[in-house]
Amino acid sequence: MLAASDASADAADADYAAIYGSAGVGGSSDITPILDPWEPMNRRVHAFNLAVDHAVMRPLARAYATVVPAPVRTGVGNFFDNLGTPVTFANLLLQGRPGEAIETLGRFLVNTTIGIGGLFDPAGKVLKMHRHSADLGRTFARWGWRESRYLELPFFGPSTLRDAFGKAGDYELSPLTYVEEDRTRIGLRALQAVDLRASLLNLDALRQAAPDDYTLTRDAWLARRRYLIENDRRHGDEGIDALPPYLMDAPVEPENPEPARQP
Repeated sequence: MLAASDASADAADADYAAIYGSAGVGGSSDITPILDPWEPMNRRVHAFNLAVDHAVMRPLARAYATVVPAPVRTGVGNFFDNLGTPVTFANLLLQGRPGEAIETLGRFLVNTTIGIGGLFDPAGKVLKMHRHSADLGRTFARWGWRESRYLELPFFGPSTLRDAFGKAGDYELSPLTYVEEDRTRIGLRALQAVDLRASLLNLDALRQAAPDDYTLTRDAWLARRRYLIENDRRHGDEGIDALPPYLMDAPVEPENPEPARQP
């Protein structure tokens, strides 16, 4: 038991060092400084996003997690994950990772057909095909734009200047962009946003306990982002399954969501 515990602790230490850098006893550290020269503006945008979240998104997410059964929520998450596969495929090609791009295309074809439009994941659960993750912001990082100024976007939340350009490019590649009927397109994007927010309900207690929600959100987001970029560079062929669970793109299912408080 002790050996297993020590191995787990060593793995956690390695993950921590990979994300935050290693600090020596003398206080020296290779931690990458956070580039946030626009902090006053970012804090105002963050306050706006929090107000929208408290008034709209969190109540909707709680109701969704309470009313919709977990298997259905899993299917919804699978559907949107599969719908984003063309973006991942294109970025893997742009990053010069053809093997992972082909595997991603295979996942898309299997899950779209046998998985009934992506509601199920036979490619991963039956065929054991890795789920890879890539976006244009990470592609820019792969090309050399490694660090960028932190930028919080209205409604979209944490980002950087690099990743904001990436989001714009990925938007043009997304299949949802080409749904012609406005009501259907807007409805699907709204459902995707609520489903994503529901998967983050377990983090609410941590955020509420933080002395500064802005700093917590910024630092956690940047740490995870840097880890993913470094993973692209060092372990690009292992798939997202190689990441620690708390850094995976796959959302965590909310457990026993707190019911909405009555006014």
